[in-house]
Amino acid sequence: MLLMFLARLPMTAMGVTMTLYVVNDLGRGYGAAGLIGAATTLGSAFGAPLVGRFVDRYGLRPVVAICGLGSTAFWISSPHLSYATLVVVALPAGILSVPAGTLARLVLTALVPVEQRRAAYSLDTILVEASFMIGPSAGIMAITQLPAVYALTGIGVCFAVSATLIYWSNPPIRAEADTEVFTGERPKVRSWLTGRLVMAMFIGAGALFCLVGMELAALATVRASGDIAWSGLLITLMCIASVIGGAIHGAVRRSLSQGALMVLLAVLTLPVGLVDQPWWLLAIVLFPSNLLCAPTLAASTETVSAAAPARVRGEAMGLLDAASRIGLAIGSPIIGFVIDHSSPGWGFAASGLGALAIASIGLFWRRSRTPERVPALVS
Repeated sequence: MLLMFLARLPMTAMGVTMTLYVVNDLGRGYGAAGLIGAATTLGSAFGAPLVGRFVDRYGLRPVVAICGLGSTAFWISSPHLSYATLVVVALPAGILSVPAGTLARLVLTALVPVEQRRAAYSLDTILVEASFMIGPSAGIMAITQLPAVYALTGIGVCFAVSATLIYWSNPPIRAEADTEVFTGERPKVRSWLTGRLVMAMFIGAGALFCLVGMELAALATVRASGDIAWSGLLITLMCIASVIGGAIHGAVRRSLSQGALMVLLAVLTLPVGLVDQPWWLLAIVLFPSNLLCAPTLAASTETVSAAAPARVRGEAMGLLDAASRIGLAIGSPIIGFVIDHSSPGWGFAASGLGALAIASIGLFWRRSRTPERVPALVS
């Protein structure tokens, strides 16, 4: 878990770092910055299921070696490329991104008994939030205090180091009890990709749409009010709220379902723009919605882990990663467009509404496929 924490640090820093680089150094808008983020995220979304399948078939080391080289090359070269070139190469760079999320879930599933996995997934999500306390703040500091070439190259070096450590340590990705399962024939996708799994993917995508929109709107709000220097602390406080929520979710005997948590997250985000200045007041009104971030992400992992067969667990986790990254990819340009053409406050409302719309598609899908066994979204 500590190893995956280190691997996620450059991943949490790269979004806000690239956004500020495009806006401040290249002189583009938030929508243009979101386009690069969307290209990278869409690439990782397309590649995640394939990477997960390769992990199932070939193991961890070959995948980490190839993906580590791809991520390192993109970030070291990015400050030397034009905006148009960045947009073009961002997609293949995303395909070759290091699958830290998928690997972390596979390792925990392999090492932790079923009855303790919710607590383990919650702890992992807490560490993700802890990485968000460090990564974006470090990225903001680097891109605002140092030449852009140092900041972006530094992210590439971090990817190289983390990939090397994962390759060297080679953590287990399957439980000993599942070893025989991996020697059998691989089941067809349509036999295990059930309506429950598909709905879980849509809910996960909606949650990440809301989270990336919330972060982008918060960053635009403090920049518009002249409080950009406090943006790192604001993001840290948002992460602290999420850590508290994750600890509660992992400690209680019973928690809310994935759908219920995501709906509450979206609903509580809707009115944030009504009270968005000064920055410390924005941090206060963001606390309730951020309290649900880690629980929603942990519940998504738990749902997919329980529903996916062991033989295809890597691919299923890759599909969850893909759904989450699609939510990120469409969230960045959509919320960026809303902010560019209205105000940062409307970005919060658009984040909540978009998340609810995406989750509704998943509910409709499950009802249309298996109407006789469908529970309510928030049951």
